[in-house]
Amino acid sequence: FKDDSKFFSPTLGALSFDDVFENLASFMKEHPGVHYNLIIGTDSFISEKTIFVSAIIIHRIGYGGKYFYIKQRQEKIKGMYRRIYHEAFLSIDLAGLLCDRLRKGGFSKVAIEIHLDIGRNGDTKEIIKEVVGMVTGSGYTAIIKPDSYGASKVADRHSR
Repeated sequence: FKDDSKFFSPTLGALSFDDVFENLASFMKEHPGVHYNLIIGTDSFISEKTIFVSAIIIHRIGYGGKYFYIKQRQEKIKGMYRRIYHEAFLSIDLAGLLCDRLRKGGFSKVAIEIHLDIGRNGDTKEIIKEVVGMVTGSGYTAIIKPDSYGASKVADRHSR
């Protein structure tokens, strides 16, 4: 991800990464005593190219939340496992950018979860240990299906 990448908000439209961060920060400043989860999930869709959608969700526990997403088109990636690993890598990369900005902005206590589009049912069950290990080894909490709504619901909604 680059600083000039275009993110989107269903309510605000196109935003820069700086705009997304400022929006997240002001959302958390509205109610500083409330617990927040920052969720990142990536999903993909194959057409002539592979479309990856990464979502950033800020969840104010018990009080709702908001989300932003970014689409990237790449050459078609053949093979489900390669695509799943790439989805995880994109989420980890985005989490790293956010983590750095959160720390500099005084929000170092915000927990970051990475939601993965893998689960114990279906073909992806064979790579759960490796992909979860990649995420946890990077310092983030890994969430898989059926609880990984950041990837399987939010990012998926914008992947086609």
